[in-house]
Amino acid sequence: MPVKEILLLGNPILRSKCETVKKMDYDVQSTIDDLKDTLNDFRNTYNFGRGIAAPQIGLTKKIVFLQIDQPLVLINPEITGRSKQKMTLWDDCFSFPEIVVRVKRHTKITVRYTDEHGGKQILHAVGGLSELLQHEIDHLNGILAIDRAIDSKHIILKSEWKKLTHTSHDAFQL
Repeated sequence: MPVKEILLLGNPILRSKCETVKKMDYDVQSTIDDLKDTLNDFRNTYNFGRGIAAPQIGLTKKIVFLQIDQPLVLINPEITGRSKQKMTLWDDCFSFPEIVVRVKRHTKITVRYTDEHGGKQILHAVGGLSELLQHEIDHLNGILAIDRAIDSKHIILKSEWKKLTHTSHDAFQL
């Protein structure tokens, strides 16, 4: 499958609520392949990236592709449980690659989803995986990390963030 263009902040598709996938068919598999190829291309080009959601390549379907230790496909993912405890972190996104945003995310979540073979699954995610899944599932609901910013002072250019985090540990707290 071809590598797809990643949509950027301002494209209205990124603000769309995605449609539930009702049947596993060639179209779903094609979307999964496109997500995989696009993520792998991005990783090869920029040397980072862990996940991508269908709206980021212009498709309003509830499909997420992750590549951490191994590939993971989540179809119609739904967060069914959240910890009360939250973590604060700097978040970035392929759809606004020059910006980082300080957000709060739940440290643990439970996600119910369908795998690429049509099986029903439940995933208990902690830490980095929890944060990543919250970010990608937000995409399926038309929510971007900038919408989750702690406040407007916590949306900054990545180049400035790198300067601040390399000059002072205190600056990292902003």
